Amino acid sequence: MAVVSKNELIKLQKSLGTDLAIAKKFKVTRQAIQQFRQKYGIDSRYANNPQRNKEMVSLFKAGKTGREIAKKFGVSRSQTYRLIGETRGKKS
Repeated sequence: MAVVSKNELIKLQKSLGTDLAIAKKFKVTRQAIQQFRQKYGIDSRYANNPQRNKEMVSLFKAGKTGREIAKKFGVSRSQTYRLIGETRGKKS
């Protein structure tokens, strides 16, 4: 993969959304794109979204499954459970 500039990666993240979509465009792995984001100091579009995280916890408490919540927000089930655990573990 040719080196992607920071500005180009930011634009792609806004237009395509996920590391996986960007990776498919360049025919590389999602991890390669993630490493470029980390190298350039670009947060994931899912990072630091407290409102979304609170909504995930509310849905979980209301009885929704991790799979249902993950599908609603477009994240993996493991990411869903991690975010729910982190949000529930914080002291208000």
